[in-house]
Amino acid sequence: MKKYIITVALSLFSVISLSAQSKKDAQVSKLYQNYIAIKSALASDDADKTSKAATEFIKTASTIDYKQVSEGNLNILRKDASVISEARTVAAQRETFMNLSDNMIALTKQFKLSEKPVYVQYCPMADGSWLSNEKQIANPYYGKSMLSCGSVKSEIK
Repeated sequence: MKKYIITVALSLFSVISLSAQSKKDAQVSKLYQNYIAIKSALASDDADKTSKAATEFIKTASTIDYKQVSEGNLNILRKDASVISEARTVAAQRETFMNLSDNMIALTKQFKLSEKPVYVQYCPMADGSWLSNEKQIANPYYGKSMLSCGSVKSEIK
């Protein structure tokens, strides 16, 4: 079921118009920075900080014009961020972070979110990917217990 949900979500993201490709939008870039804050908080095993970062992500997602990113795509992102925001344990937050990451990876391929490369990183132990501003691994799925577990899977320029 989880793979089906991910497939449906990724299919929705692929419907984003080609005119949006490589377009740098300030609000979408801010959404990416909010995502990075969630990832960093999870990597440091901080549930409160993760919850606050997810709340900021939701606020930013609510300001994005549906002409930039479709309403359906934004709703999926907000739903995942809401679950993370409301969860009180890092373990529960990490479960939903995998879906949020898969959806953000798809979005990142459509928009130029940063002047610097965006790295898609992967943890084989969690069987999950995430985005990062830097090549150095800071694993959000295992935090301090396995902070450097993972590798750079690809680079989005």
